[in-house]
Amino acid sequence: METQAVILNASGKLDLNVVGVTPPTATDIVVAVRHSGISSGTEKLFWSGDMPPFPGMGYPLIPGYEAAGEVVEAGRDSGFRVGEHVFVPGASCYEGAFGLFGAAAATLVTDADRVTRIDRGLGAAGALLALAATARHAMAGEGKAVPDLIVGHGVLGRLLARLTVAAGAPAPTVWEIDPARMHGAAGYDVVRPADDARRDYRSIYDASGDASLLNDLMGRIAKGGEIVLAGFYTAPISFAFPPAFMKEARLRIASEWVADDMAATKALVESGTLRLDDLITHTDTAANAPDAYTTAFTDPACLKMILNWSAA
Repeated sequence: METQAVILNASGKLDLNVVGVTPPTATDIVVAVRHSGISSGTEKLFWSGDMPPFPGMGYPLIPGYEAAGEVVEAGRDSGFRVGEHVFVPGASCYEGAFGLFGAAAATLVTDADRVTRIDRGLGAAGALLALAATARHAMAGEGKAVPDLIVGHGVLGRLLARLTVAAGAPAPTVWEIDPARMHGAAGYDVVRPADDARRDYRSIYDASGDASLLNDLMGRIAKGGEIVLAGFYTAPISFAFPPAFMKEARLRIASEWVADDMAATKALVESGTLRLDDLITHTDTAANAPDAYTTAFTDPACLKMILNWSAA
């Protein structure tokens, strides 16, 4: 069994090629991928060579953890049927390539427990469920507060803002410095940091991935306020202690989604409460993957790039 897949052979060296796929077991399903998303966060770090050591990483690597497609084969113990549409958060089913993420391929083999049934009508937007669930994970749960300031108006920042508004909480303020990303707010304001004089935020969510902002953010929280690190950071996290001490600041790191987050996010999307499709600004065919990845990683106007695998 073989499939076309995006293969990252080394930093900056990406192409589309054919790889072997391990045979499915009785609990596996085989998925024909229709759309996969490109992450401008963690995937970009692999592409640029800036990703710090991470369990399971190495080259050649098949990237991607956002895929939506159709079940074309279902193991007898999988609980799925051929024709069902699913979201797949990646796969490690390849011969001769690492599948730390592994969603950027025409065909995936994965254990059925890892996938989520979705409405076929979601189309390409179905590939964004993982990112939306990750935003939900950062906010939802015991001891967590919704943001009143969000740093960064990329896809993650927009999802955090939309989920806050959907929860009926006061609309957050969102910081952005790139003119190409100032637009698109619905129910909240996007401002430049220099134009914001407020210094009593209770909960700041950083979706920028820029660790150098931490000292500035310390000066923006109220006493006892919290800063949530919702991005992925390659540089060591450091900050001046005296201002943090005076504010009795709290730091929290938000990780990836879990099953409850996916279920709740899917319900919000399928009910129309949370919109995802308008976050897709660019699409391309899998055959043009090298150019598509370059655009996703270098063009600030690209919020989300989707690869279409229908011709693969």
